[in-house]
Amino acid sequence: MNLKFCSLASGSSGNCYYVGNDKQGILIDAGIGVKTIKKRLKAIDVSLESILGIFVTHDHYDHISSVGVLGEVYNIPIYSTQEILDGINKCYKVTDKLYHSKHPIEKGNATTIGDFLVESFPVSHDSTDCVGYSISYKKTLFTIATDLGYINSEAAVHIVNSTSFVIESNYDEEILLQGPYPLFLKERILSKKGHLSNHEMARFLSENYQEHWKNIFLCHLSKENNTPEAAIQAVKTKLEENNIEVNLHCQLMALPRTSPTCLFEL
Repeated sequence: MNLKFCSLASGSSGNCYYVGNDKQGILIDAGIGVKTIKKRLKAIDVSLESILGIFVTHDHYDHISSVGVLGEVYNIPIYSTQEILDGINKCYKVTDKLYHSKHPIEKGNATTIGDFLVESFPVSHDSTDCVGYSISYKKTLFTIATDLGYINSEAAVHIVNSTSFVIESNYDEEILLQGPYPLFLKERILSKKGHLSNHEMARFLSENYQEHWKNIFLCHLSKENNTPEAAIQAVKTKLEENNIEVNLHCQLMALPRTSPTCLFEL
């Protein structure tokens, strides 16, 4: 059985990712409705009952909107740092607060859940706290790093060592600067506590490209400040500067914002 991945949604209107095998799996974030999660899981032949836990990256609403219901009503364990769990319960939009379903974890420590080993690592974002996750299963290491103002050393190590990974590609800097957003919001997005641009993401991939990479999934693309074509082209341009042909050994894909992907074998 190989490790499998499906993006159920990826963007500012909601984020949720499935990682699992033929028997069981986990969710990373739950920022879309429960009915939508169940429907999209069913489309890939996954039942909600097979979900062993939900690992939350941070406490912004587009990542946590259904966490309370899934934890307290459906009894799915919710894993994250204590700061993030506290932040979820302080979010006024989350009406179902976390009680028995809370499972605090420490950044840098690994959690065994079913067949998977899940390790969290710190990333830089303007939330109460923010982490990425690496999931180990057999010979596959899969990393999710979303909502990060820059790629710190911890995130870099996890991404470089992964066989497949999800990395943020939030905005095209030119589109953002010329767009209608107010100055304070542009400055927030551009900051080291904001989001990762196409250029910075592509530069990192170009400078750290590994032949063992199999899949690169670009996530959390802005509706207003990016396009899938711009994000993909940014990567290809940077890699071509180093004479790297990405699709020769590695699949490159921009994840859709509001619709699910197919189920990928990693």
